[in-house]
Amino acid sequence: MSIRLMNKFKLSALALSVAFVLTACNSDDGKAGKDGVVGEAGAPGVDGSNGVDGIDGSVGRLTRIATVPEGAEVTGLFLTDEGDLFFNVQHPSDANTQVDAVNGKPFNTGTVGVLRGVNFNDLPDNLADSPVPGTEMERQTVMSAVGEYQILGQTNDVFEGLPSGLGVIHNIVSGEKVVESNTPDFNGFIPTNDGEGYLFSNWESYPGGVSRMKIKKDSFGKWSVLEAMMVNFDQVAGTAANCFGSVSPWGTPLTSEEWIVRSSLETTTDASWNDPEDTSTDGIEAMTAPDFPNPYRYGYIAEITKPTEAEPVVVKHYTIGRYEHENSVVMPDRKTVYSSQDDTGGVLFKFIADNPEDLSSGTLYGAKLTQDAGSTEPSTTGFDVSWVALASASNATIEAWISEYDGIDTSDYVEGQTSYMTMADVEAWASGDATYPSVENGGSAVTAGQAMDDRAAFLESRQAARLKGATAEWRKLEGLSINQDRAIEAVEGVDAVAGEEVTRAYLYMGIADIDKTLIDDEGDIQLSARVKDCGGVYRAKLEENYDLARIEPVIMGGTYRSSLDGAERCDVNQLSQPDNVIVMKDGRILIGEDGFQENNTLWMYAPE
Repeated sequence: MSIRLMNKFKLSALALSVAFVLTACNSDDGKAGKDGVVGEAGAPGVDGSNGVDGIDGSVGRLTRIATVPEGAEVTGLFLTDEGDLFFNVQHPSDANTQVDAVNGKPFNTGTVGVLRGVNFNDLPDNLADSPVPGTEMERQTVMSAVGEYQILGQTNDVFEGLPSGLGVIHNIVSGEKVVESNTPDFNGFIPTNDGEGYLFSNWESYPGGVSRMKIKKDSFGKWSVLEAMMVNFDQVAGTAANCFGSVSPWGTPLTSEEWIVRSSLETTTDASWNDPEDTSTDGIEAMTAPDFPNPYRYGYIAEITKPTEAEPVVVKHYTIGRYEHENSVVMPDRKTVYSSQDDTGGVLFKFIADNPEDLSSGTLYGAKLTQDAGSTEPSTTGFDVSWVALASASNATIEAWISEYDGIDTSDYVEGQTSYMTMADVEAWASGDATYPSVENGGSAVTAGQAMDDRAAFLESRQAARLKGATAEWRKLEGLSINQDRAIEAVEGVDAVAGEEVTRAYLYMGIADIDKTLIDDEGDIQLSARVKDCGGVYRAKLEENYDLARIEPVIMGGTYRSSLDGAERCDVNQLSQPDNVIVMKDGRILIGEDGFQENNTLWMYAPE
């Protein structure tokens, strides 16, 4: 039974009981009694103490801000300082035919857009929910509780400076079209003036890319695209699976390479990467041809420096580690970076740079979790956090290790062996061995007896962290987010939030589902499977020096049992596989779904 139906039932039962009491009291009139003697008036009583303030009705409430068309995820949440909310419609169904009244076109391909006409930094405490889509028009378009969703660009749209089309990826050498991406993800806005700037958008395909649109808002809140480009990643051997991201405190977009790594909980990089019979790498090969792709050049956080210049410069930060990056967020100290691994058996990573605003050198850490004793319920179980140091290095040092694998291609493949790092290599590093083991690797850059180095920590980061004692049990650890202003005031005592005293600030983390390594009754995390398909949101209080010492649940999805087939499903009025999370200036959070619903939802939630 859904929450709404339960509440309706309770109200009906209450109404019935009240009616019964009133009926019972309506018996025959008794005889009138004699008038009593009026006594003397008593002395005035003492005033009672003031009652406790009631709970804010907005706290703990999910508000459905918007829904996206059939087949689509809510991606790319980004809230500007001026209160403009950008978000994308990722891979909507190509069967959507309804023409949106605001934009005059259907949502049947990847879409980048904005909710215009509303300031999300000045929203009331309570908003009416946008309805659950019911009609065909509602199911195939963006429905919103506030503002109007404006399309800024869709896959293949052409603009001044971009004749080849938005989201189109090309071969590095020939310039031949390889992919027309239908999957816009992260948005990051770099302002250049009031109401104008550059919007960077990830295109999560294989290979992938990042677009930059120069946009401007008029006095009525309508945006125009003045020019556009696809950012040039040729200088770093291209990019792939650009998922979520963030904007650094110094104003540079950070884009995340996610599902290109091709490793699993128990292995290093897939040995079949350079197998001539394996077709799973065809997309990335098409981008780098005629050269064969080096797997160790992908799976990182890439910073887009000089973002407003004619030719932005891309820097891949190998220092933050190689794994399935969902996104990284830089703390206000401009040195500490937290990163999520979106995979089964993933790790929460921390990187601390040697110098502020320079992520090119520093130390990588993995989080070790200790679950609350005797607790397994996802909605109440928290974890204490300690940090395991993995290694320190620079981009230059790591790039030198990576380059040793550049010459490997399909001719080096030997069945039953690998051309890349083995588990034995990583185990030897984790054990503190002086040299690499005598394991036969087909054409690998690492040879038996070679002096040990720290490449395992940065090229095979998940296995390195796990073998050093970090917790590698997260399942689909998604977007991470803080509000920079609230964090500065809470941690440093600097008044960054006008008119409000902020004593605590949090890093929020989305978890798409509570499944597999989270509920397998093994290791550091052993949760119950009650909401396994629906997921939830966690948070960690920012401590001194922006450290994290404790992770606790904020809100979990809810299930109901279908009357049709008896299966448990995620309630449409609660969370269903949250993906990206954004923290607003007033402490409320925005949550985008990547779930099972017919129409995924953009939620707003007010934590305590």
